[in-house]
Order: sequence, then C-alpha cells, then structure tokens
Amino acid sequence: MKLVTAIIKPFKMDDVRAALSDIGIQGITVTEVKGFGRQRGHTELYRGAEYVVDFLPKLKLEIAVGDEQVESTIEAIIDAANTGKIGDGKIFVSAMEQVIRIRTGETGEDAI
Repeated sequence: MKLVTAIIKPFKMDDVRAALSDIGIQGITVTEVKGFGRQRGHTELYRGAEYVVDFLPKLKLEIAVGDEQVESTIEAIIDAANTGKIGDGKIFVSAMEQVIRIRTGETGEDAI
C-alpha cells in the first residue's frame, strides 16, 4: 500500500478529481495549503504599495492506494494537473505500513 501525496494548483482540482474517479479511486483527502518552490512567489500592487507574496495557495491531495494502482494514480494526476507552466506541483509516494477502517475494523487494502 502507498500514500500518494500531490500538491497542485487549486483550479485544477475538479479535473484531477474526475481523472481519479475515472480510474476507480474512491477516497481522497484535500487540504488547502500555501507554499512555494521554484516559483518563489510574486509581487503584487495594493493601494499603491508593492509587496511580495511569498506563499502561493495550493491544494494538497492525499490518496491511499494499493500497490497495483500507484502508477495509474500518478499518471491520472499528471495528465489532469499539468498546465506546462512553473508551479504545477509535485507528487510524493510513500509506503504505508497499515490502514485500519475505524467503523468496521478492516485492515490492509480492504480498508482503503
């Protein structure tokens, strides 16, 4: 089992959700986050004063998948979230030792 964590631009969320749904992903956790990478933020003008916006709004998606779904999940996210411009985001894949569904007590891939 793997935990796929993706950081994407907020306006791409609907496309990514649809792409994941199409490949059979049933659960996803979404968190609003702020950050920057190579983008380094940008400068804005407000009431005549210029200021730097260091942290840009992003969405963090966390998807628990079985080992056989990892590659298709990654491909679906890349295809749906790609704009070809800087700041499209990143995908991290990490191993999960155990998953437990609280309601039923199911464990492992049955709990995903």
